[in-house]
Amino acid sequence: MPVSRRRFLGYGGAGAGAVLLGTGAWDASTTYAAPSGTGNPFTLGVASGDPQYDGVVLWTRLATDPYAVDGKGGMPARPVRVEYEVAYDENFRHVVRRSSVVATPELGHSVHPEVRGLLPDHVYYYRFRTGHEVSPTGRTRTAPHPLANPRELRFAFASCNAWQDGYFTAYDHLANEDLDLVVHLGDYLYESGVKTNKRGVTTDPRFHTETFDLARYRLQYSLYKTEAPLQAAHAAHPWIHTFDDHEVENNWAGDISQIDTEPDQDPAVFRARRAQAFQAMYENLPVRHEQMPSGPEIRYHRRLPYGRLADFTILDTRQYRSDQPCGDGDSSTCDDRFDPDNTMLGGKQRAWLLDGFRRSKARWQVIGNQTPMGQTDWTPGPETHVWLDPWDGYVAERNKVLAAAQDSGVRNLVVITGDRHQNYALELKRDFANPDSATVGTEFVGTSITSGGNGADTTDQGQQFLAANPHLKFFNSQRGYSRVTINQHEWRNDFRVVPYVETPGATISTRATYVVEDRRPHVHSA
Repeated sequence: MPVSRRRFLGYGGAGAGAVLLGTGAWDASTTYAAPSGTGNPFTLGVASGDPQYDGVVLWTRLATDPYAVDGKGGMPARPVRVEYEVAYDENFRHVVRRSSVVATPELGHSVHPEVRGLLPDHVYYYRFRTGHEVSPTGRTRTAPHPLANPRELRFAFASCNAWQDGYFTAYDHLANEDLDLVVHLGDYLYESGVKTNKRGVTTDPRFHTETFDLARYRLQYSLYKTEAPLQAAHAAHPWIHTFDDHEVENNWAGDISQIDTEPDQDPAVFRARRAQAFQAMYENLPVRHEQMPSGPEIRYHRRLPYGRLADFTILDTRQYRSDQPCGDGDSSTCDDRFDPDNTMLGGKQRAWLLDGFRRSKARWQVIGNQTPMGQTDWTPGPETHVWLDPWDGYVAERNKVLAAAQDSGVRNLVVITGDRHQNYALELKRDFANPDSATVGTEFVGTSITSGGNGADTTDQGQQFLAANPHLKFFNSQRGYSRVTINQHEWRNDFRVVPYVETPGATISTRATYVVEDRRPHVHSA
């Protein structure tokens, strides 16, 4: 894997050498011995991600003591050699790749080997080894060749894992689904300290404080990643990941903190916090070295093709956005939400998105998005009352993006979204202020894994939403994820829900299925 001098020099405080040792760009030296007699280093599981037609990125992070308060996972302050194998079979009788990388303390002893030269659209198994310790086995799958026309694509999307709000039971069910990949749309963890919770267990005092520095972010990831259902879902499927706000801080916008107290309002202080959060995020997820942050900056928007059937365009709607209009919150009188200078994407990312609309030959254009793009008016009647953190606070840019999709001839625009802790199926209008405006795409908003507690099938808010938003075709407020099947003719979205999360053992069911037909940007019940 060639690494340019520009990229090598661009790596931040973690150190270019530490990064490249962990990705396999440099061969691991046999001199980096594994620690002896320290216990199981694979307590955080294994994962794979960002599948391409010829390879994937693999991940693990060594931590013999994942809850060590210093964030070092009980590991020694020296590099450790980690071997990995990739095979056609889960018994590893037919190994196709065997190599090693180095886990360094600078990156929390995480490794992200990027495996190339694999067959397109093929299942592989992988595992890691250090010393005499062997990791659990993971299963992954490469994408089809860019020129291929696969018969179908099966994937799930999920978001909003609040540890304190309940058990991750939905991930046990997701792990057992027959899927090609998983898209996680943000709020992988919550930055707030965990003192009280709905699990009925006492929370360790180490997790009581808000996350601000690298050690505390690492500890928060350990709290989440030691959950068996989350480990199972990672080990079963390759993931595509993006972040929303809680990976750093609630409702942050660009360099602007939403914490009202000093010194957090100082952009320099917030950027320092963001740098710590981004490094911990990289250390704990199966992403490529292109997603390695440089201080408080990170390049997370990217495009992953799935043959000619679909393009996944993954957005970053936090890092480049302008501050929420009218002081964040909600409003029915905020004229600033129509300001043409307000942006969710920033000019460069928006230009990249619109250029992708023009260039893509895929039948389905899938936008991985963090907060609802479609209008969600709270109140039936003449006034429009909306939240200002999602795209309703950035109307001019939303209209520009949706108009560009239609004008560029995007065949099927489908936006998948998290954040809201509710399930929606809705139609995207070129201009929501005009009742006669064209429908240019569809959006499926997926509920949370746990955030918000048990939830409910229908709520008063849901009835109001359906009455106030004629483009909204389905509402549900239970917990779970969405399972999607795409073929040449239709998009089929199953809203998979569990009846409760505050106690373990919930069953899974399909609450509703909604369909979008090829070249017809309308949503209807199956």
